[in-house]
Amino acid sequence: MAERMKYEVPPTRTEPNARESLDKLIENLHQHGFLRLANDIVCANTDIAKVLVEGVNRPGSLTAIQNISLLLMALSRVPPERFNQLLMAITDAANALSQESGNVEKQGAPGIKGVIRLLRDDEVWQGISPLLKGFRAFAASMEKPPEKPITRYSGKKSHV
Repeated sequence: MAERMKYEVPPTRTEPNARESLDKLIENLHQHGFLRLANDIVCANTDIAKVLVEGVNRPGSLTAIQNISLLLMALSRVPPERFNQLLMAITDAANALSQESGNVEKQGAPGIKGVIRLLRDDEVWQGISPLLKGFRAFAASMEKPPEKPITRYSGKKSHV
């Protein structure tokens, strides 16, 4: 007599396999026009590259790219926590300015006595002193000779 075989029925699949998922993805891309767009981009590769090169190869575009790179280099010198502090301070100042402009009643000039009182006010000087330090640092930087940027547009057109 033969031995009894142990056979377990495989579970029914509830999820699609990789091939079915790929077929569904391709069908969806086709229905929504993404495959046509991808095919058009691949076929027009040289035309797109030509348009991009011609657009970038203009004095204004080159200057803009150079200025953006200089801006990024300057931002790389600022630690993120200081930059965050600067942005929050600018935001708070803008909010204070916009709130103040609507609520302030028109007042006359403080006069000489009022100005003298302001000059003796410690709170005013604590608020102004960082601005004065910033102006001094700005003026010192502006007196230095400018550094030559990484690249400089020569004025000659290159033929691509």
